[in-house]
Amino acid sequence: MHHPQPHISSSTSTSFPAATAFDFKLAKRRGSYNCGRCGLPKKGHVCHLNSSTNPTSISTPTSSPSAVTVENSSSASRLPHAPAIRQSYTHLRRALSFDDIETRADSPERDLDGSNSPYPGTDLDPDNEMISGGLPAGCLWEVLRRLPPAGLLAAASVCKGWRETTKRLWRAAEELRLMVPPRGQLRFIGSVLKKCPSLVRMSLKMESDVDATMLACIAFSCPNLESMEISTSNTAVNRITGDELGRFVADKRCLTSLKMEGCSNLGGFVLSSSSLSTLWLSDLYSLSKMVFNCPNLKEISLEFSRQENDTTDLTTMADGMGRSCPRLKNIHIASVRLSHAVVLSLTAANLRGLRMLSLVLGSEITDASVAAIASSYSKLELLDLSGSSISDSGIGMICNVFPNTLSRLLLALCPNITSSGIQFATAQLPLLELMDCGMTVCDPDSLNSPCDESGDNELPNALNNKLYLMYQKLIIKHSRLKKLSLWGCSGLDALCLNCPELNDLNLISCKNLHPERLLLQCPSLQNVHASGCQESLIGAIKGQVSDSLASLENQYQCKRLADGSKRVRAPDCLSQEAIDDKKRRKVVEQQCKVLVD
Repeated sequence: MHHPQPHISSSTSTSFPAATAFDFKLAKRRGSYNCGRCGLPKKGHVCHLNSSTNPTSISTPTSSPSAVTVENSSSASRLPHAPAIRQSYTHLRRALSFDDIETRADSPERDLDGSNSPYPGTDLDPDNEMISGGLPAGCLWEVLRRLPPAGLLAAASVCKGWRETTKRLWRAAEELRLMVPPRGQLRFIGSVLKKCPSLVRMSLKMESDVDATMLACIAFSCPNLESMEISTSNTAVNRITGDELGRFVADKRCLTSLKMEGCSNLGGFVLSSSSLSTLWLSDLYSLSKMVFNCPNLKEISLEFSRQENDTTDLTTMADGMGRSCPRLKNIHIASVRLSHAVVLSLTAANLRGLRMLSLVLGSEITDASVAAIASSYSKLELLDLSGSSISDSGIGMICNVFPNTLSRLLLALCPNITSSGIQFATAQLPLLELMDCGMTVCDPDSLNSPCDESGDNELPNALNNKLYLMYQKLIIKHSRLKKLSLWGCSGLDALCLNCPELNDLNLISCKNLHPERLLLQCPSLQNVHASGCQESLIGAIKGQVSDSLASLENQYQCKRLADGSKRVRAPDCLSQEAIDDKKRRKVVEQQCKVLVD
């Protein structure tokens, strides 16, 4: 980004010393109060440096450290005809006191990058400018732009060249990811945002409370903001109300994505925007009204508080959302109040472009709800009904309607599903790449389930009432499946997987799975999560993974030497399947990790 530079006439550049050009301010006619060689005050000072020593260039090996600090200025390179007069070292003292400067992100009152300096520097060409130690400005740019905001503030206090580069970085920044400290959060946000006039994407991790003042500061400082994400820590509280959020969305005409956590104090809201396409709100609770006037909204995620006394009317919300947002493609709703009536309201909207539907923790969603979804939306690519009460019959309807489109199926926490339904789904869905069946096939006698240990009571009550006559076995053979999750399936005692593309397998807390009844034929496997399993099972997993890799490695053709003494691996040029061997070699290089902790 080019910025106007202060005008310096040719007569000025020849009459003023080089220090004047370095500081970009008028020369002192009264002389310097500091020594021209070492920079210390002249009063009562006897310089220990040789008076005949002249400052040299950076590339000269005999130049002193103080000369290096001075000659790294970009201004000196722009004035090649300036006489070599000794310069004052006022900026050197600031650079030497770098350790005394507070550079933490929680002290924003310090203007470390000099943006408020009365004599700001000019923006020079990064390709031609030389900074400290002869380093080109382009290299310094690439290094500094990878620093976090706190590190960038600290780098600005090194020297003037670094300060000018950091100022250009702030002005050119389009995306900012920042963790806001507990104290001085508003002043910190204001001091950072005023340095970034071109900011379009912002992500804030709040360690303190969020209120309307913070929202107003963001709206004022970022006129061209397109994406905003606010996440809160465990100790932070989001105090933004629904009216304040509605005004913010209405004023930001360029806003396309809004993601916010901790929205428990909204109470109710009306969002009107013609540009908003992505909306994520979490921790919603007892909303009196929810109105979406967003014709271009394509993705919405609403996560409600999991309290039983939540009074939000999801049926009315779903009906209004379907009518006012006709371009929705992805819908995610997580609430314990999800029911079959809510599903009917969504299906009545006839959202023709819907591709991903996620209705989580709705224990009142049944096979009838699956039938309504299948009759209205036949092109779904993702379906998440985790925590519902569907059975193997519902899985059969899913397989009959979505065999050519569905690639991700998530049915965790569904107590009425058996291993037969899981096996049927993998056999009837050829495009399936991800499947989550956690906590479906469970042992009713298991007292230490993962959810009990964490104190999480999200499982439906029907899970505890499910009876098993015997342990179940699961056999899956799939050519495209990449991720399979069977966490908490303590009712499985036998597992056979023949999935050449599978790279991630979750067997956490599969306590009753017998090592001799485990068969893994997955050459692409990279991660196996096995925490909470028996030691013998973990050993069997490691043995089968290593045997699978060894079998692939032995597939390379070998050839005996001329005297028949020993066998060596044949080169690729002698193999008729050289291309296949290269592919196998890539697989062998990928080491599978068995994650226990």
